[in-house]
Amino acid sequence: MRKSEVLAAEAVSCLNKSLCHLKDIWEEIGIPEDQRLQRTNVVKNHIRNLLEMMVKEEESLKKRLVSSIQTCRTEMEKLCLELQIPVFEEEDGISMLQQEKNIRTEVQALMTERNRRMQQLKALLDQDQDLCDVLCSMPYGVAADCVPSLEQLENFQLHIAQQNEEKARRYSEFTELKKQIILLMEELDHLPETSFEKDVVSEDEDAFCLSRDNITSLKLLLCQLEERKAENEAICESHREKIQQLWDRLQAPQEERQLLNEHMVASRRRNLEALQTEVHRLEELQLHNIRNVTEAIRSEIAVFWEKCFFSIDQRQDFAPYFSEDFNEELLALHDAEIQRLKQHYEDHKELFEGVQKWEESWRLYLELERKATDPTRFANRGGNLLKEEKQRSELQKNLPKLEKKLKAQIDAWEDEQGREFLVNGQMFLQYVAEQWELHRIEKEKEKLERHLKKSKQTEEDMLYGTAVRTPTKRRFLGTTTPNKSRKLNATSSMSSGASNSTMRSVHCGTVCRSPLPRLLLSANKTPAARTPGGSKPPHPRTQDCNKENEAQGKATPVSGALQTPQRNFSMASVASTYSEFVRDLSKSSNPKIQHNILNSTTSNH
Repeated sequence: MRKSEVLAAEAVSCLNKSLCHLKDIWEEIGIPEDQRLQRTNVVKNHIRNLLEMMVKEEESLKKRLVSSIQTCRTEMEKLCLELQIPVFEEEDGISMLQQEKNIRTEVQALMTERNRRMQQLKALLDQDQDLCDVLCSMPYGVAADCVPSLEQLENFQLHIAQQNEEKARRYSEFTELKKQIILLMEELDHLPETSFEKDVVSEDEDAFCLSRDNITSLKLLLCQLEERKAENEAICESHREKIQQLWDRLQAPQEERQLLNEHMVASRRRNLEALQTEVHRLEELQLHNIRNVTEAIRSEIAVFWEKCFFSIDQRQDFAPYFSEDFNEELLALHDAEIQRLKQHYEDHKELFEGVQKWEESWRLYLELERKATDPTRFANRGGNLLKEEKQRSELQKNLPKLEKKLKAQIDAWEDEQGREFLVNGQMFLQYVAEQWELHRIEKEKEKLERHLKKSKQTEEDMLYGTAVRTPTKRRFLGTTTPNKSRKLNATSSMSSGASNSTMRSVHCGTVCRSPLPRLLLSANKTPAARTPGGSKPPHPRTQDCNKENEAQGKATPVSGALQTPQRNFSMASVASTYSEFVRDLSKSSNPKIQHNILNSTTSNH
């Protein structure tokens, strides 16, 4: 049996017991039957009314539970829709009261989540609004009256983090640009004029809007200030160069130049004004010294003509250079010309320096070639001979390489400029080829002159005897000292002189003198034989030579009649050889040079 049924039975039993007890009381009291019926009816009505009232209350409770369940279910569905989450699934087989409790609890949880999201959304919206005010950007696209989803909140938070990073980056960029702008304004002595410039230099950095437009405007302002600074520096540098030129032209004293030292370094506004004033003063002074200044400019022009390898025709194209009518117009023409030459040199500086390097290397090479043919170079004991020879070999290898490199640069320049690159009025490679050709001709000329001189000396030795050269300090072992030469007899001396009259000693440059001229002075006299006397014994080699000479002397009588034909035969043979040499020389050399050489040879005869 259920507890409710037991309780109902107990209630019925209690009611019956109470009614019985009331009946007994009524009997004891003696209440009449009709009154007892009335009283019993009152009890019945009272109990019935009480039960009906209790039933009504419970039915009302049931209705409230049903209504609450319906309301909570509706609210729950709405919250799930706003929070974008699945609807809560109710349990089956539970009482109405439990069902209402479960739904109500779920609704309370959803309401809490909704409030949390809305509070988070509000905080993010406030931050976004602040960032939008600072960065001057558009607000994030989230409605303030709608419950955001978790994904929307996460994206919103990410957006706020990016905006904060952008704010920090722009603020850092703003502070850096601000420092540079303030520094440039100080250097340029520039005061803020516009409201934007005043906002930039303001101490309240938080009040500055870090928008993209403002950052771009800051960069533009910085660029403008940098351009003004660069322009001022360029103007100041131009004034400095002009001042330096005018100082040099006017030969300004050092004390006067030192007064402007401060302005020759900085480029502020006051420096620019000071430089402009100095240029104006020097130009006025220049007008009073036009002749001296023009001459100074002409010296500079001449220097740049040399640097740019201008030919005579190119130099003569600038006619004002040769004018003697000194005036302002002539000075202006010279100024324009020196500026043009400087610009021309700077534009082609690499080529000109390369040509200059070749010129210097070529001159050094020619100098080393000259030293290589100098007979006195062997007297140098300082080790320079080996160094010079090594340097000459290196130049001989490097010059063609340098010429090849310059040719490539010149070809590229000519393709770019559309005109020829000239050195001293001619193409560089043609100029180089002419230099090599002139060098070759000069070497051939020197070779011919040495050969001619040697032939001439040979003829003179054949005609007049061999001259004694000054001996050097070193001698080969076995050679005799000139002041200790042996006295040989006349026959052997004459024979030796006849056979060795054209022979030069290869030892230390010593040449033996032939005794033939003495015989020519006394050709009809027979020379007397001389004895060695108290001299030292002759060297074995000298003895052999003397014996050979004595044998020749015995075979050939010594007399003027017989000696002259022999000498004439020698002269004829030498003259024939020399004539052939002169004819060959005339075919390959300049007639003017040949004429001079032949004249000098004839005069020597």
